[in-house]
Amino acid sequence: MRKYLLAVAVAALAADVFAVKGTIVTDAASMSGDITYQRRQKSYVVDYKKGNNTVQAEYPLADVVKLDIPKPNGFDKAVEAVNNGQGASAIPMLTKIVSDYYMLNWDKTAGRYLALAYVAAGQPQKGLDVCQSMINEDKTAAYSGDLAPAYWTCLMKLGKADLLERCLAKAATSGSRNSSAAALIMRGDMIVDAGGDKPDVLKQALRDGYLRVALMYGDCPDEKIEAMKRAANCFDKLGQASRAERLRAQTK
Repeated sequence: MRKYLLAVAVAALAADVFAVKGTIVTDAASMSGDITYQRRQKSYVVDYKKGNNTVQAEYPLADVVKLDIPKPNGFDKAVEAVNNGQGASAIPMLTKIVSDYYMLNWDKTAGRYLALAYVAAGQPQKGLDVCQSMINEDKTAAYSGDLAPAYWTCLMKLGKADLLERCLAKAATSGSRNSSAAALIMRGDMIVDAGGDKPDVLKQALRDGYLRVALMYGDCPDEKIEAMKRAANCFDKLGQASRAERLRAQTK
């Protein structure tokens, strides 16, 4: 069954993608047009207008410095559903975005929320399959970038502690500041997941995870806000409602 699920996930991501309008930037050029990613060649193709003709240019993946791709339709609504605990309803839209935008900037961000939607729906293995399909293409996604925190959550839910520890260690030493902050948040999550809502457990999660990010990673605003939300939840459970509300006020 495990192999079947992974095969389904890989097949979905390997389907032909639609061309997406955007701009591709290399060290030598910047080109706007309809962009597609060629999996076998590991390159981008841009169809653009030159006079009355449509011209095609190809750029190897290794040469691409930046992709500027507009936000997919339906993305914000799907993310809102996941954040509001209605992840199951967002799965079809996020699956489509991941497939259509494969290797086109929004795939890993949508993949993050798709994996979290599966976790919320009680299907962390499907979430892991989504993440693993992308990590097979880009190994750094296991410890850096938008996808990594969702991948770690799936590993935690599935009890894959050894692999999770390796990813967090890699994030701390080889990732960006954002990855290091995300790893500390996951440390807090792991403490709570293993120990529950006991006061000493919540205090350890605050000390070793959430508050460290809130206090030391002001240069990582997204991770800081996420850490503060988790810290506020801990303070609520500790009966410190006023501290929880002060933290939540700073996340708005």
